[in-house]
Amino acid sequence: MNDSSRDRTTPARDEKPALWLWSQYVLDSLAWVVAIVLALVLRYELSVDEINVAGLAAFCGVAVVTQLVVGYSFALYRGRYSFGSFHEMRLLAVVTIVVSAILVLVSALFGLAIDIPRSTGVLAFPFACLFMAAIRYMKRMYVESKARPGDEAQRTLIYGAGFLGNSLVTRMMNDPDSPYFPVGLIDDDPAKKHLRLGTVPVVGKLVDLPDLVQRTRAKVLIIAIADVDAAQVREVTDRTEGLNLRVMVLPPLRDMLAKGAGAGLTDFREVAVEDLIGRRPVDIHVDEVAGYLTGKKVLVTGAGGSIGSELCRQITAFEPSELIMVDRDETGLQLTQLSITGQGLLNGKDTVLADIRDARALDEIFSQRRPDVVFHAAALKHVSLLEQYPLEAWKTNVLGTANVLRSAQKAGVSHFVNISTDKAANPTTVLGHSKRVAEKLTAWMAGQTGQRFVSVRFGNVIGSRGSMLPLFTEQIRQGGPLTVTDPEVTRFFMTIPEACQLVIQAGAIGRGGEVLILDMGEPVKILDVARRMIAMSGKDIEIVFTGLRKGEKLHEILVGTGEDDSRPLHPKISHTSVAVLAPEDLDAADWLRRCGFDPSAEADAAGGVAAALFPLPDTAALRLADLQGGTPATGQGERRTG
Repeated sequence: MNDSSRDRTTPARDEKPALWLWSQYVLDSLAWVVAIVLALVLRYELSVDEINVAGLAAFCGVAVVTQLVVGYSFALYRGRYSFGSFHEMRLLAVVTIVVSAILVLVSALFGLAIDIPRSTGVLAFPFACLFMAAIRYMKRMYVESKARPGDEAQRTLIYGAGFLGNSLVTRMMNDPDSPYFPVGLIDDDPAKKHLRLGTVPVVGKLVDLPDLVQRTRAKVLIIAIADVDAAQVREVTDRTEGLNLRVMVLPPLRDMLAKGAGAGLTDFREVAVEDLIGRRPVDIHVDEVAGYLTGKKVLVTGAGGSIGSELCRQITAFEPSELIMVDRDETGLQLTQLSITGQGLLNGKDTVLADIRDARALDEIFSQRRPDVVFHAAALKHVSLLEQYPLEAWKTNVLGTANVLRSAQKAGVSHFVNISTDKAANPTTVLGHSKRVAEKLTAWMAGQTGQRFVSVRFGNVIGSRGSMLPLFTEQIRQGGPLTVTDPEVTRFFMTIPEACQLVIQAGAIGRGGEVLILDMGEPVKILDVARRMIAMSGKDIEIVFTGLRKGEKLHEILVGTGEDDSRPLHPKISHTSVAVLAPEDLDAADWLRRCGFDPSAEADAAGGVAAALFPLPDTAALRLADLQGGTPATGQGERRTG
C-alpha cells in the first residue's frame, strides 16, 4: 500500500467524511469483539462453555470504548491520513498496541470480577491488528478496482520500474479518467525480472520490445525515467521504429517539481527532436548560486533574446532584489516580462530599452541602477550574415562588449558573465573571431577589477529563433527540401534551459579571467537530425546538401588549441584561460584581416558615416575611440544557433 491517490481512492470519504470515519470505527470495534472471542476460545482450548458471557460482554465494551478514545486521540478517526496508506497502518498498529495494553491492565485489575483471563488482551492483539488491516486492505482494493481506467484508455507499457514508474502505475490505476491503462512494465535491471507494481508486472527488457508490444497489444510507451538523457530517448525511439507505438516522455523533473500538485497525467507529451539531441540532467549547486544572486541586483543584456530571456526566468527563481532586463528589441523585452510577471506593460523599472553600442546610455544605466551581477547575452550571431557585414559584428560583439565591461567596472560589479560560443575556439568565422575578442576583453577587465569577470562558452542551443530546428520545421511544413551543409557535419546541442542553468552555475564557480566551457555531450550529426525530423513528420521529403559556408567547420570544438580542459569544481564545466586584450589595444583593421577581409575594401563598402571612421590610407588602425561614435545598428539579444 502507498500514500498516493487519496482523492481518487476515497470518494465516499470526500462526500460524507463523518459517516465514513464512524463506519470505520464500527468495523474496528467489531474486529476487537471477534478478536477477544477468538482469544478466549483459544485460551480455553475451544471449550466455549467455560466463557463467562457477561464478563465477555463487559470486556468487549471496554475494548470498544477504549478503541474510540485512543483512536480519536491519535487522529485515527479524524481523517488525518490517507485511507489504507502506510502512514495509517503504522498509526493503526500503535493504537492497537495501546488498546491491548489497557485491556491487559483492565483484566489484571478486574479479571476475577468479570472472569476474564489476564492473557486475553495479549492474545487478542494480533487478531485485532490483522482484522483491522484486512478490512482496510479489502476496502482499498474494492475502491481501486472501481477506479481503474475505462475502456477508452490506451494500453500502455511503462519503461522504468523504479519510483517514478511505481508512481505512474498507481496514479493511472486509481484514475477512472486516465487516458492510459498500464499493461506492463519494462526494465533492464535483472533484479526486477519478477517484480510487480500493484497488479502490473515487469514483462521484459527493452530489447524484447517487439515481442512485448505483440503480447500486450500496447499502443503507447511512456518513458518513466527521471531526467532521462538524449541517448536513452534515442535508443527507445530507435527500437520502436515500425511498431506503431507512440513514445511519450515526461518533462524534466525540475519542471514537474515546479508545478507541484499541478503535475499530472496530462504532462506526458510525445517525443520531440529536442528530447533526442538535447536532454541531459544538470546538477545545480543551489547554495553556490543563491550566494551570488539572492538579494542582489542582477542586470541581463540581451534580455529579449532566447538565452537572455531564459536567464531572466531562471534568475527570478533565486529571488534577486532587483532584475534589470536590458535590450534594444522592445518586443523581445515585452515577451520576457510577460513570461515572468504575467504582464507585458513595459511600464516598470525592470525593463530598459538601450543598445549596448551606446556607451553613454550604458554608463547612465549602470550608474543609476548599480547592479551587483551582470549577464552579458546581447550579441549578433548569425554566421552567414556576419560574413557579409563583419563591421556589424565588430561594433556589437566587440565594442558593445567593451562598453558593457567598462560600465560594469565603473559601477563596481562583482560578478560579470559574458556569454560566448564554441566558435570562439580556434575561430574561423567573423562570429567566432568577434566572440574570441570579447573573451579576451572580459579576461583583461577581470585583472583590472579583481572581480569575478568570466566568459562562458557553449555550442548550439535548441529551438532559438533562426536556429536549425525551427528552420527544419518550417522546411518540412512547406514540403521540403531540407537543406544540410554537408553529410558529415556535426554540432554540439543543448536546450536553452539546460544551457542557462550551467551558465548561472558557472557564474558561481568561475574565477576572474577564466573561460568556462559547458559540457555539451557528444556532437550530433546534422544529417541524422534531419532524417529523424522527416521520419517524425511522416512525410517523404528530400534532403539537399548545400556545402559548407565560408569559414564554417565540419566539426566544431569547445576547447581551442593550447587551452586546458580541467573540471575542478563541477563535472559539466571546464575551466580554461585566454590571453587578455585591453580595450585601447583594439584594432579593427587587424581584426578584419584575421577574419579574411581587406580593411580598405570594407571601408569603401561601408560608405557614409562608416567610411569616415576609417582614416585610410593614412593609418590602418581602427581604435576603440574611432568606432564608439558610429551609427547604432541592431544589437539585440542573442538568439544563438549553429
